[in-house]
Amino acid sequence: MKTRLLAICLFACTAVTVAYYPSLQSTVKPVNPLVTLPAKQAPVQRQHKIEVVFVLDTTGSMGGLIQAAKDKIWSIASSMASAQQAPVIHMGLIAYRDRGDQYITKVVDLSDDLDSTYATLMSFQAAGGGDGPESVNQALYQAVNDISWSSDDSYKVIFLVGDAPPHMDYPDEMQYPQIAALAQQKGIVINTIQCGEMQQTEQPWMHIAQLGNGRYFQVAQAGSAIAVATPFDSKIAALSRQLDGTRLYYGSPEELAKKATKLRATEALHEELTVAAQARRGVFNISSSGKANLVGGKELVDDLAGERVRLADLDEQHLPEPMQSMSEQERVEFVRDNSRKREELTRQIEALAEQRQQFIREKVSESGAKKDSLDEKIYRAVREQAKVKGLAYEDEEARY
Repeated sequence: MKTRLLAICLFACTAVTVAYYPSLQSTVKPVNPLVTLPAKQAPVQRQHKIEVVFVLDTTGSMGGLIQAAKDKIWSIASSMASAQQAPVIHMGLIAYRDRGDQYITKVVDLSDDLDSTYATLMSFQAAGGGDGPESVNQALYQAVNDISWSSDDSYKVIFLVGDAPPHMDYPDEMQYPQIAALAQQKGIVINTIQCGEMQQTEQPWMHIAQLGNGRYFQVAQAGSAIAVATPFDSKIAALSRQLDGTRLYYGSPEELAKKATKLRATEALHEELTVAAQARRGVFNISSSGKANLVGGKELVDDLAGERVRLADLDEQHLPEPMQSMSEQERVEFVRDNSRKREELTRQIEALAEQRQQFIREKVSESGAKKDSLDEKIYRAVREQAKVKGLAYEDEEARY
């Protein structure tokens, strides 16, 4: 009897649920994932990182090398980024001259915003010097101690680039043997690149590299960088500029002001870079490692896709200016349009980048210049040294 009564009750409950289901269903609103999904934190994963600081002699004899660095810094970054693990690239700069010059050193701290770092590099000009030795010791000391190196097990590396030996007669500064010991304690490798053939430079440059667990290279005075213009550069540069235009920054007025500075730096690069350098930057920016430079933080297309923020939670004044006067649905469509545009532009650049690299391989192979180039020597050092940090490079050659 109890079993029969229980069955009747269950049947009655089911019938009521079926009867009311259409009305219940009609009260459920469709979910707009860009507006209503709760924000979530991305899973914490260890991402490999390369921290690299270029310590550049900027005295008068270094004009050719400085220009080579301006032309090639994006391809050097792309080479570093080509590891299978897609490391984040943090880059810093130290320009040095000597006492009595306009400045002794200029320090640019590590950052994944390579656009802003590059904007500073563009301001470096060759001038000063004249007495032979330069303030190498001070520049190296600041590279080791004044840069915000991480305390983790990242690949941390300095490339000292110059053509003159260090002053060893300044009694009030630490000299390179002690500086190299400090670098070793912090897990920083020091490589040296001698520009030109000044005999007085060779021995200390080799000694610094030995003490810094790095490698010594010698290149021509102008840097021996490989410069190949390709038929694909103009198109990649134009597409890269459009890709920059898909960025939608949001946040507080202070955060938006910082992003406005980044956008101005990017616009300046478009005006000042050669077409080939713009193409190299575009190729770097579509890589996994280049995303930090292209996007940065507080960017709507990327953060909404990663569900780190939701549109409905943002104050109107924290939105990009074009979106502030839009309706909710218009904002959703605006972000989606930029997302689709970014995906399409990335696909186009990827296809052209592959053709560009093949074109350059053939030209470099014909010239036979690869072995002695600045690009190749830096890449070989990175491949060898980053291996102990778990970074593997399959490419046998640098990106150009």
